[in-house]
Amino acid sequence: MPTSPTTRPHPTEPGIRLAHAGDIEIAYETFGIEEDVPLVLIMGLATQMLGWPDEFCDLLARAGHYVIRFDNRDIGLSGHLDDAQPVDLAALTSGDTSSAAYTLSDMAGDTLGLLDALGLTSAHIVGASLGGMIAQTIAIEHPARVRSLTSIMSTTGDPAVGQPTAAAMGAVLAPRPADREGAIERVVENYRVIGSPGFVFDEEALRERAARSYDRSNDPAGVLRQLAAVPASGDRTAELRSVHVPTLVLHGVDDPLAALSGGIATAAAIPSAELITFGGMGHDLPRELWTRVVEAIATLTRRAETALPSSHVG
Repeated sequence: MPTSPTTRPHPTEPGIRLAHAGDIEIAYETFGIEEDVPLVLIMGLATQMLGWPDEFCDLLARAGHYVIRFDNRDIGLSGHLDDAQPVDLAALTSGDTSSAAYTLSDMAGDTLGLLDALGLTSAHIVGASLGGMIAQTIAIEHPARVRSLTSIMSTTGDPAVGQPTAAAMGAVLAPRPADREGAIERVVENYRVIGSPGFVFDEEALRERAARSYDRSNDPAGVLRQLAAVPASGDRTAELRSVHVPTLVLHGVDDPLAALSGGIATAAAIPSAELITFGGMGHDLPRELWTRVVEAIATLTRRAETALPSSHVG
């Protein structure tokens, strides 16, 4: 693994801070009151922390959480492994993961490094898509750091479940234009394929987020390194059976990128996990569902807090 990750220069963004997580610098932002219940949001593949909209984070904060969102390695304003060997996409799709620069365990370590920098011994962990896989990995490998686990539109790593449609995979693997307008248009067209068919397609908000993301950092090679971490980490099904923290699994019935079977398998593997599905939801978080999603997460965190030993608090 490269020893000289770089941090992207970034424009002035109020509230953005940097934390050292081993060799990686993690860019993060917080919402709410520091004394409230800590909750970490981990976003998915190719998506910056902006994938957790400000208003969504504010809803979680108003529900009593100290909300922490951040850019994963190789995305946004966090460290990028620019010196890593290029990902061999053809080999990756045939099962050869030797070009992967890191695994989900390494990405889990970034989250723990951020918790350490914030002086938090544990937190409620919420992850979406790739972020859900990272959150699962934290719960498997570092259970004492996890107060509760919420896995959204994710899967177990078992290739028999959660597989994308051909159209969805084609959208994800489509070339990433280097120019700003092309990059924005690609994001919009991508979400026309993988987004939620049962809800309003908010093109204006999507274009705004895509433009802001491009201006923060555009790194197609970093996205491929994130992608390679998924098959390089294997199937978590057996290990998920060891997870005993309160767990919630949220999934869209109409998700074309991580099929509903992935969410069902995740909930089945984790003892006492609760599965909530949303009709019409694809591989995104439609605004119309924010209140229901926040209520489900807050219900879980309140239940988990009542069962916590004092050693988890702090």
